Amino acid sequence: MSEGELEKVMMKFMHHEADILVSTTIIENGLDIPLCNTILINRADRLGLSELYQLRGRVGRSSRRAYAYLMLPPEIELTPIARRRLAALKEFSDLGAGFKIAALDLELRGAGNMLGGEQSGHIEAIGFELYTQMLERAVREMKGEAASDEADTQLNLGLNIRIPADYVPEENQRLQMYKRVARVETESQLADVAAELQDRYGPPPAAVRNLLDYASLKLLCMKVGVVAIERKRDFVTLKFRQDATVDPEQLARFVSAQRGAQFTPDGMLKFVLKATAAEEVLRTLRSVLEQLASAETASEVRSASELA
Repeated sequence: MSEGELEKVMMKFMHHEADILVSTTIIENGLDIPLCNTILINRADRLGLSELYQLRGRVGRSSRRAYAYLMLPPEIELTPIARRRLAALKEFSDLGAGFKIAALDLELRGAGNMLGGEQSGHIEAIGFELYTQMLERAVREMKGEAASDEADTQLNLGLNIRIPADYVPEENQRLQMYKRVARVETESQLADVAAELQDRYGPPPAAVRNLLDYASLKLLCMKVGVVAIERKRDFVTLKFRQDATVDPEQLARFVSAQRGAQFTPDGMLKFVLKATAAEEVLRTLRSVLEQLASAETASEVRSASELA
């Protein structure tokens, strides 16, 4: 039915021009019809617990006693999970039962996993980069391969590093490019990705250049031994591994030269960064890391950059 037809039918039902409304589960959310006090749910065994709970909530929305009938064909045999779902609807009928319903739904369906048919949630909740890392780790575990000992570097800089839809229109292609960038292990691989973007989609916009510089900065962090960089307002915090390849003398000079900078015993360097533009933030952080890196690591970084 079209939007207009749906509205006409609902208005007839609300204004008592029709006494019975026959519908699909489209009515499960957003309807408030206080005078409606009875609902018959056909083939209730085929619906999920949360869906049944929402459907039942369409009645009983006033002082009138309400009735919800869960209908099943007499010849079918319910599965154990279906029995638990229907029993829960019967048991949890008081106010505030929503949390109990949600908890049981979680128990019945499971919390989800990265692989297989029990997935739940969305990658936006954790970010595509971390999702990809978790997925690859899960694949290695299922194959029986040893997990990498190298710690993942987390960058929280608050910058625009998205690939715009007007640059790469196809969503699957954008996700593929995000994955390619997240999986690069060398500057040469990153240069290949940048060249492919340039070749397929033209000159990259500022946000895409930021994404590539962001990935390059992450590679440098892994070489130097930085496990996390966090930027909040005008302050930046770098957290180093215990085996970080940092020149102690360069670190001491940096702290003494920067007003308000400090290096804590647990391996965290804090300093002020006034830059706000993404390009300047990334350039400054890269310069700081190159300045702090030991001579051997700095040489490797310069060689990798020249090859790229």
